[in-house]
Amino acid sequence: MNKKKNCLPLKSKGFTLLESVVGMAIVGIVLLGLAQLFTLGVMNNMRSDRITNATFLAQQQVDFLRNLTASELNTLAAQTLDELIDVNNDGTCDFRRITRVHSSGFYWDVNILVLTAAYKGMNLADILPNSDNYKVKAQMCTIISR
Repeated sequence: MNKKKNCLPLKSKGFTLLESVVGMAIVGIVLLGLAQLFTLGVMNNMRSDRITNATFLAQQQVDFLRNLTASELNTLAAQTLDELIDVNNDGTCDFRRITRVHSSGFYWDVNILVLTAAYKGMNLADILPNSDNYKVKAQMCTIISR
């Protein structure tokens, strides 16, 4: 009663073609999702970098204005400062900074808008009354007294 064992098992070990295709499809879907997350992360980092630079430029202008004398502030109150700023010195304008100073006796109301360079050709008279319609990256308002 010696039974001979079959050389080939009934169920072979390994993956079938269908299992391999399904596995590759799952891995592909996961990698596609990770690529989209990576792209979204890079875009958010670039956006936050622009906002950080714009906020720094607005704060820098406030610090500059706080160091001026009353007569210098009165001189600035007569005009609107409109500057094109190249942050990284590559010869390309990165931001547009608009500074308005209004005199109120011994107080000066300061309003600073920082926009991207995409608005460098826009007319100032269009931007100032409707600044909410433009993509303002930073806006600072403060009061300076002497």
